[in-house]
Formats: sequence, structure tokens, C-alpha cells
Amino acid sequence: MIEYCSRLSDELCLKNLSFAVGDIAEFGEDKKPDIIITLHACDTATDYALNYAIKKGASAILSVPCCQHEINLQLKKNKAGENPVFEPLLKYGLIKERFSALVTDAVRGELLENFGYKVQMIEFIDDEGTPKNLMIRAIKKTGFEKETVAKKSSCKILQELGVSQTLENLLN
Repeated sequence: MIEYCSRLSDELCLKNLSFAVGDIAEFGEDKKPDIIITLHACDTATDYALNYAIKKGASAILSVPCCQHEINLQLKKNKAGENPVFEPLLKYGLIKERFSALVTDAVRGELLENFGYKVQMIEFIDDEGTPKNLMIRAIKKTGFEKETVAKKSSCKILQELGVSQTLENLLN
């Protein structure tokens, strides 16, 4: 894919495009990216990509998360299931899995907003193509100053569920 994209950008005479392969948690680049695109970055890989985009001040982010197991696994190990408010959402495996994914992406959206992005959660493809069709679209607001971001961007839903989330941890 890297070779194909590089060749295509050369054929189209597109300048200043780069493509890389590797562990996103280890990725480091000094340049400010204009746009970060992730497609089905599994579990917390999406968080590492979003963290990179936020810290480098990317102008735009298009992210299609996938396989959000982090919160679901924590819900099995904590006492959120004992809270009657969450009982119907945690009782059935499929519902719990979807709830966990929605919580994960909602927290990601909130954190992106906290760091100066206008965020939309959209469906980017018909359900027949893939059940994983939620896209986080984030555009950096102009005039947003990093100093206005609170040091601790804690999300209350995470506290209520008794779980943590990688992007929040990376940004704090």
C-alpha cells in the first residue's frame, strides 16, 4: 500500500506527501501534518494516531476507528455492572460491546473538541459495506490557543463507569 500510494502521488505530481508504515505508538515526525487519516486502526491505535494529530496540530483528522475493546474489557473487571443505571447496557454481550465502542468514540470526540477541533461523527459508508462505518471528522478551529486547554480533560462518563481510555491518558 505504501509503494502504491507513493507511486500514485508521483504519477499525479503531488508534492509533500509522505506515507509510512510502523507502530503508531512509536511514530515520531517533526513536521506538522496537514491531515491525519486512519482507516480501521484497531483498538488503541486510533488513540495513538489522534494523540499524534492533536500534539502536532494537524489541520484536519479523518479517523475510522475499529475494534474498540479497551473499555469493554475494563467493564468486565470493575464494578460498573453493579450500578443499576448501566445494568441494561452491560447485561448483553453485543449491547455491551456496542456501548463500549460508542463511549470510546464519544470520549474521543470530546477530547478533540477540548483541544480546539470542530468534531462531527458521521457514517461514511453504507451499512452493507461494513458495520464499522463511523468516521470522526475533526477540523482545527482557527484562533484556538493551546493554553486554553485544561491540564486535566477528564470525562465524567469514564469516571462513572470506573474505566480509563488511552487517548485521555496520553493527553494528560
